[in-house]
This record gives sequence, C-alpha cells and structure tokens, in this order.
Amino acid sequence: MHERYPTYACLPVPSFGSLSAPLLVVGLAPGLHGANASNRPFTGDGAGPLLYGTLTALGLARRDPPVTVTDHPSGITAGDGLELLDCRICNSVKCLPPGNKPLPAEVRACNGFVRAELAAMPRLKVVVALGTVAHGAVLTALGLKQAAVPFAHGARHALDGFTLFDSYHCSRYNQNTGRLTPAMFQAVFAQAAREAGVAHS
Repeated sequence: MHERYPTYACLPVPSFGSLSAPLLVVGLAPGLHGANASNRPFTGDGAGPLLYGTLTALGLARRDPPVTVTDHPSGITAGDGLELLDCRICNSVKCLPPGNKPLPAEVRACNGFVRAELAAMPRLKVVVALGTVAHGAVLTALGLKQAAVPFAHGARHALDGFTLFDSYHCSRYNQNTGRLTPAMFQAVFAQAAREAGVAHS
C-alpha cells in the first residue's frame, strides 16, 4: 500500500485527544484516503467534516478558522491546528482493513486497544459509538453481548461506569443517502455532551 501511495502514513492510527476527557468517540477504522493517509482519525475523508464540524459547533473542538460540516475533506489535515476539548477519538480497528472494510477477525484482534482505551480514561462518563461495529467493539471490551444492548441510532445505554450513546456512522455513504443528517448527528452529540457535563452551547 505504501508503494502505491508513498506520501501516506500507512501506520496504525493513534487516538486523538486527551485521556483525561470525559467523552470518548469510538469510530470504525481508518479510511484508505483518510486516516490511513493523515494518521489522525477522521481526517482527510468525507466523514471528517461532519464529525469535526459537529464537535466544533458544540464547543468540543476548536481551530482557527473553525471546522464546519461543509468543509472539504482535504481542508482538514493532521497539521491544521485542530484541538479537541473534553473529548477523545479512537477507532475500533487501528489499521486500514483490506477492501476498506474491517472483517470481524480484525475487530476482535484490535479489541484489546478499545479495552485499554476505556481503562485509561479516569474521568470517562460518556462513549459515543459511531455505527454497529463500534457499538459492538465497546460491548466486547466490557464483556457484554450485543443482543443484551442492541444498537439503535440515538439510543442511550446506561452501562457499568459510563453511558453509551449510539449514532449511525458519519460516513459519506450515510450522509449521501440521507440515512444520517447533520441535525440527527448533532442531536446525539448534544445529548452526550450534556450527560458528560461538557456542554458548551
């Protein structure tokens, strides 16, 4: 992969944001031309503007000029000065999966990272899972079965130690098909921010 795209990082993508944050966003996996290239979650692909634009609008991220949901993906880069406030972002899978879609075995292989992420955040109050894979990864990290805590967009689950909120993933596909709108996405994060005690708007 690095031979085809020599400027891409092509590395395991680290989490972004402080471990002392009370809110954790769990995504899916690095995109081929997004985090796989930039080495920062949700940076450089179609999902980034909606996520970072929403966080910026809610006062959970800042950059000058601010990120908006209508930004072009290429305008959000790892060196753009974007800073997360009171939140952190990780992925269920650390590396670019074959075919740009993670297999269950890859999600299982990386679950120790999700478990370690949850354990390393002493002030954690709220987790937002972006999509069913992230939802399942959080439950697996806690030793819970997905059937006991079913995924649904906008759902709120009180778990042992923190609250889990579900949202459809902010992928370009979900945005283009209308499955997820900016208003739907922001509503989940506004509720999560209030519960985490970090609402700024």
